[in-house]
Amino acid sequence: MNHATVDRREFLKTGAAAGATLVLGLYLPAFDPRGAHAPAAPEPFKPNAWIEIGPDGAVTIWTGRSEMGQGVRTAMPMIVAEELEADWTRVRVAQADADPAYGDQFTVGSRSVRSGFEPLRKAGAAAREMLIGAAALTWNVPRDACRARNGMVEHVPTGRRLGYGDLAARAATLAVPADPPLKSPSEFRLLGASMPRVDTPDKVSGAAVFGMDVRVPGMVHAAVARCPVFGGRVKGFDPAPALAVPGVQRVVQISSGVAVVAAGTWAAFQGKKALKIEWDEGATARWSSDGIWSAFAAAAERPGEVVRAVGDVDANLKAAARTVEAVYQAPYLAHACMEPMNCTAHVRDGRCEIWAPTQNPQGVRASAARVTGLPVESVTVHVTYLGGGFGRRGGPTDYATEAVELAQKIQVPVQVVWTREDDIQNAVYRPATYNVLRGGLDARGTPVAWSHRLVGPAGGSFLLTRGADELIYPVPHFRLERATVDAGVPIGPWRGVGPSQNGWVVESFVDELAHAAGKDAYAYRRELVAGHPRLVGVLDLAAQRAGWDSTPSAGRSRGIALWQFGETFLAHVAEVSVASDGAVRVHRVVCAADCGILINPDTVEAQLQSAIVYGLTAALYGEITIERGRVVQSNFSDYRMLGLAETPEIEVHLVRSEAAPGGVGEAGLPPIAPAVCNAIFAGTGKRIRRLPIGRVV
Repeated sequence: MNHATVDRREFLKTGAAAGATLVLGLYLPAFDPRGAHAPAAPEPFKPNAWIEIGPDGAVTIWTGRSEMGQGVRTAMPMIVAEELEADWTRVRVAQADADPAYGDQFTVGSRSVRSGFEPLRKAGAAAREMLIGAAALTWNVPRDACRARNGMVEHVPTGRRLGYGDLAARAATLAVPADPPLKSPSEFRLLGASMPRVDTPDKVSGAAVFGMDVRVPGMVHAAVARCPVFGGRVKGFDPAPALAVPGVQRVVQISSGVAVVAAGTWAAFQGKKALKIEWDEGATARWSSDGIWSAFAAAAERPGEVVRAVGDVDANLKAAARTVEAVYQAPYLAHACMEPMNCTAHVRDGRCEIWAPTQNPQGVRASAARVTGLPVESVTVHVTYLGGGFGRRGGPTDYATEAVELAQKIQVPVQVVWTREDDIQNAVYRPATYNVLRGGLDARGTPVAWSHRLVGPAGGSFLLTRGADELIYPVPHFRLERATVDAGVPIGPWRGVGPSQNGWVVESFVDELAHAAGKDAYAYRRELVAGHPRLVGVLDLAAQRAGWDSTPSAGRSRGIALWQFGETFLAHVAEVSVASDGAVRVHRVVCAADCGILINPDTVEAQLQSAIVYGLTAALYGEITIERGRVVQSNFSDYRMLGLAETPEIEVHLVRSEAAPGGVGEAGLPPIAPAVCNAIFAGTGKRIRRLPIGRVV
């Protein structure tokens, strides 16, 4: 990442033309040698927050969602450009600041494309219709004799053409249509085509600006010492050792701990290490992982709050021809973004300006208003590239509020940067859960009753129960209960949220039911979802491409899993081997996905591959353990990532569809852990009911 200078007056914008180098830098007024009496430049055509067309015909499309590698900075402008009939080679993409004009800018839940699809199409179509209207007026011809195509409007009978730049001024005088006509999918020229990502050139060249690259004139750097125990507070501290470190300028207590302010990041880190702090560790210091699991198990012995119930589960479990019971345990997990948390802020003259790699710019804006006491309208949030998000930069805004609070105290722009250890030990985590399942089968092996008692930390229900509350399989008697044990470990959204672990629990248990019924795992699922063609489609496709009916190579076995994530349907087949020492190797993963209309197939494929790798890392190695209220792990040395040499061959097969787009950023993750665990069972006869997998013994 390069250290680009950022002027406070207006933050960087991202410019892009397909296949051309992106422009990432400052917007400063152009120098005009004619002086102050030069004629004013024509106003651009800006029919809505998303589109601006200049007199030269160049089109700027803003994106209101955050780019963290998932490709929204390309996909969302493609949607606008499709309906606008823009010349993609002349489209420039700009990142929007936090602004209600762009609707909800919260980039979570795999919903950027699926929630933005219709609004963005309408934005592009409205501008297109206004340009066509402007051309018809210019030529004094019937409107229906004109059509837009590739940045121009053509009068069909005569072949006359006018570029969008020529029409911009007149189009700006027309009313914006509220309900413009939209194309049918058969007319799409951009959508469904694999387009180069607009952010790639600057990321390759190093010109892309991530949060840590922001540089503001007069900026200082800071690192924050936080209590190692969750919920702990500063009891007292001695700043002298930190102030003795060359480059350290001051030491300031803030809500989350003690900040060391320095001329550079390294000096701030060294000053932080030198600080002498006495902590009030609080109640969480009494908790360790063994105690948490024991408390979860004890809570599972008692009935919980009923989240969803259908039919009479207990009676049908009792009457079932066969019952299956299992306990599944999923650990706390860290997000481990490649770019540690950071934020730059400046509070002065009744305004607050923030530069943040955030999934939640409007949330950061609201938090900054609360911290500073300023009106929301006085807070500006510029969104940089994100070096990974996975939910960590979405829910909590701690990384931003620290910078804002410190900036207000010291009255100069400041960049707060977390260390890798801060990121792993002072963060929020995917909840650990303890799951007790009981299933009842009839004489044919069909599930007739399903009971799931889920125990986890206190927090939003969606973090725990989503994906477990409604099965894709028709079970006439179903109950999900939830119980909580609050160990004081903060939790937050993690890629895939509830389904990231509930997918493993549910699909592993379905495999257990198939085995109890004496049926093939693929055939069993296919029979159960026979009435759902999209689920059947991906299940058949994955099994066919994986060679399910063939015998795997010697020493290998296959497992399968099926999942629905919103309106995205997926099946994974994993091919796995287990060495004599219990080491697990995943050799191949076949993914079949039906996510509706494909915006940019290359991005969809990349996102599914990414989710599989992220999910494999968690399934094989991921675990955060607690000792006396502290996170034991600290860096990639003991919070292991999947290495390149360990990464399996991944095949992604996409179903072409005209259904509304479904999300893909999180959707590919839930089925991978159960596919691997089911493959381990197929090869060894051993069920994996506690993650991470580690070694199979």
